Amino acid sequence: MAGHNEDKQMSSEPNPKPGPDQLLVYQIRIKGHLGAQWTDWFEGLTITLENTGDTLLTGPVVDQAALHGLIKKVRDLGMPLISVNPVKGGYNDVPEIKP
Repeated sequence: MAGHNEDKQMSSEPNPKPGPDQLLVYQIRIKGHLGAQWTDWFEGLTITLENTGDTLLTGPVVDQAALHGLIKKVRDLGMPLISVNPVKGGYNDVPEIKP
């Protein structure tokens, strides 16, 4: 078994940050419509207003702490959170929905 792990290097960081190609894309669905002016507050997520009266926030999230921060912002708005779902293949698997 000597030399089994010779080519593998461990990161010195406890939890290395994912690269841009490793970011997870999430869809956060909330009850009610948000205006486009909220895009900056939601850190650049795409805001889609659905015919059902819901808002869909879609975009990359760097880690679980950032996801929890987004959920906290929804809570602070007082709008009911309906769902939070990762999108498997990133933006390629997000259906294009236009308001």
